[in-house]
Amino acid sequence: MSPIRLIDETGAQRGVVSTDEALRMAREAGLDLVEVSPNERPPVCKIMDYGKHKYLQSKKTKQKHHEQKLKEVRIRPKTDPHDRQIKLGKAREFLRHGDKVQFTMIFRGRERFHQDLGNEAFNEIANELADIAKVERPAKMLGRRMTLVLGPTKVPSPSRPTPPAARPAKPPPSAAAPAPPAAPTTPASAASAAAEGPG
Repeated sequence: MSPIRLIDETGAQRGVVSTDEALRMAREAGLDLVEVSPNERPPVCKIMDYGKHKYLQSKKTKQKHHEQKLKEVRIRPKTDPHDRQIKLGKAREFLRHGDKVQFTMIFRGRERFHQDLGNEAFNEIANELADIAKVERPAKMLGRRMTLVLGPTKVPSPSRPTPPAARPAKPPPSAAAPAPPAAPTTPASAASAAAEGPG
């Protein structure tokens, strides 16, 4: 079989070896031989746990797919306590999803002379959400609007795929090697075979 450039399970370069030798080393380590750079000459293969490798790759891909968004929650300087709790609940959902939340408070008429009410309300909001959020941009007044931006303390982990229960079957060392023993017949397959009868 063609020679390959081998990287062992510790990440050490083992140079160019035959495919048979690399497969033997993988079997002895209880791992798999995986081609990582097929376009190289000779191809580069690595000894690793292929099932674990695929699981980690899937996990990284799903984490990259989440794009953080900025959600807005609007409140008034004198928002009813019940309404404010509803808005905080919505903000908490956004934060758990991994998004940032901008609280916007709009001052009308004489309310602009009571910015202290806005600062007090935003401080209370930041404290109530402190278990899941951190202040990314403190309260700031822009015209008639006061804004506060909170970000999640940690990006949520996507639903994790179930780790594989067993490693994939390893390729035989050569074409002449005997085929691996057949898997034991399960009760379900035995019942099916009995029902079908001889062909």
